[in-house]
Amino acid sequence: MKILGREPAVLLGFVAVLVKLVAAFGVEVSGEQQAVINAVAAAAVGVALAAMANDGLGAALLGFIQAAIALAVGFGLDWSAEQQAVVLSVAAGFVAMWDRTQVTAPVPAGAGKPVSPVSPVS
Repeated sequence: MKILGREPAVLLGFVAVLVKLVAAFGVEVSGEQQAVINAVAAAAVGVALAAMANDGLGAALLGFIQAAIALAVGFGLDWSAEQQAVVLSVAAGFVAMWDRTQVTAPVPAGAGKPVSPVSPVS
């Protein structure tokens, strides 16, 4: 599967090199911040691949949101662990509401009803 005509690993490598280039030319980016930027890029690629494959988009989206929060905290967002957990919980609830409209049962409704071996008394 390709994104913009390239393999995902190539795109992630390019992002990593761009981050190092920006850091080399004067933008203050610590090693930890570089790692978090790369993690967010990997999560974004995961979302793109999940969307293209129509498989696991909700999980990929939650992973991306978690990585984005980590990036924001890495760059100075002053959120407690509780605040981060609440935002992730709301995101999980939103994704669950969306997933519910996208999923269909593998069998028709009522197909799995048990049949009683005893006939009803009239």
